[in-house]
Amino acid sequence: MLIITDDQGYGDLGCHGNPVLKTPHQDRLHRESVRFTQFHVSPVCSPTRASLMTGRYNYRTGVVDTYAGRSMMHPRERTLAEMLRAAGYRTGIFGKWHLGDNYPLRPMDRGFEESLVHYGGGIAQPSDPEFFERENTYFDPVLQHNGKAVKGCGYCTDIFTDAALHFIAAHRDAPFFTYVSYNAPHTPLQVAEEYAAPYRAAGLDEKTAQVYGMIANVDQNVGRILDALDEMDLTRHTAVIFMTDNGAQDLGVGDRFNAGMRGWKTTVYEGGIRVPFFARWPAALDGGRDVDRIAAHIDIAPTLLELCGATEEKPPAFDGVSLAPLLRDGEAARQWPDRTLFFQWHRGDTPEAFRNSAVRTQRWKLVNGEELYDLTADPGETKDVAAEHPETVRELRAAYEAWFADVSATRGYAPVRIHLGSDHENPITLTRQDWRGAENWMADTPGYWEVHVERAGNYDAVITFAPARTEGVVYLKFGGTEGHAAVAPGASSARITGLRPEPGDTRLECRLEQNGEAAGARFVTVIRS
Repeated sequence: MLIITDDQGYGDLGCHGNPVLKTPHQDRLHRESVRFTQFHVSPVCSPTRASLMTGRYNYRTGVVDTYAGRSMMHPRERTLAEMLRAAGYRTGIFGKWHLGDNYPLRPMDRGFEESLVHYGGGIAQPSDPEFFERENTYFDPVLQHNGKAVKGCGYCTDIFTDAALHFIAAHRDAPFFTYVSYNAPHTPLQVAEEYAAPYRAAGLDEKTAQVYGMIANVDQNVGRILDALDEMDLTRHTAVIFMTDNGAQDLGVGDRFNAGMRGWKTTVYEGGIRVPFFARWPAALDGGRDVDRIAAHIDIAPTLLELCGATEEKPPAFDGVSLAPLLRDGEAARQWPDRTLFFQWHRGDTPEAFRNSAVRTQRWKLVNGEELYDLTADPGETKDVAAEHPETVRELRAAYEAWFADVSATRGYAPVRIHLGSDHENPITLTRQDWRGAENWMADTPGYWEVHVERAGNYDAVITFAPARTEGVVYLKFGGTEGHAAVAPGASSARITGLRPEPGDTRLECRLEQNGEAAGARFVTVIRS
């Protein structure tokens, strides 16, 4: 079982010294686990999740960012779920996927036989089916259950836990892989008052009180999972990993505890990439101890495959290594070789060398190719010692340059495409999560989607948009075909029929024109008849 939270930082736990936040259930898991104290991930969501699922650096997988079509994982990447399923495991995901919302990129296309997920990078983002209709969609959200929209009842974190527990109970007599991927405490900060009130009463600012309330709710749900494993007599023989996807988000206030680390989410300083990592498996691991060797998201897949006895004869070309020796043997760290790990993220279609990058060894860390920190002596990254160690800077720069060239050469950075006209998803709805070319996903400016038409045929498209101010015309084209429909004042949708695209790679473009001005769509649903 893998439990991951979204934007919960290293300091967002009582066991890591937070003086206010109460996390008794995560603290219990900490006590009973082997803890990696130097575990690292990417600075933001999708890149971390791509590495978790593949054991490979995200730049190899097509995932370079979190939206604008850059967070879709290439369908030829083999996932942890696919490998475990091939080994006889039942596989389920509950919560956040963030590696593609449409065929062939959905979790149900990538090895998960049971999936209850939200679209895009989070609930209450423009990919949320109700984003433009109401606020507070963390409550009673519209979710995707095995490819079908369902209306949830209750708070999102509770709903995902309910579904995960149902899955575990249904498959308790067989090997199972349960991926519980909470979207909390990612913004927007929405949680029941009962969870935030104690932190507001403690004198914290409103944002910190809200985010701590969301974490308190997550903690309660982690407790529900641990208790259920106890009640079903599964604890001893179930491996449970707990981690987070990146550092805490910067709320712009001073009350959030960051465990003395520099930086926040989106940065490659320790506050952005160093996260909790607890592994509990009573039957095989002696818990209650720390491992200080550096490790990362790329190690999860090979580690779980080895622990589960599911290593394939010809596994993918992992960048990570199995941490099983360190988990099983407290003395293994003495012989563990030093490693060089790489982290990078920034906006844009194509990564740029050294921009927001870090190279990490057990002792040293090179940031942006220029700043050097001795993390053994200076874990807070307060003193740049590059001038004092020029040879180390040269060595780490050379290692980064070789790594950057290698990962960039894997398949390049051409867009990963959504497939239209497939029997696997027809109709298919495109959202602003994956459009490109727009000013941003909030603004009603035109964008486009990079798609692949699987087959010729008759297609219709239903376009939704902000209510029209005046009479207008909506236009759509892709695959060499195009059409248009009149739009009356106040209308918020239109249907274009009789489209006959040519199969192959193409760009789907859509715009609403009113008084000579062009606006973008909110959603485009394509139907092959």
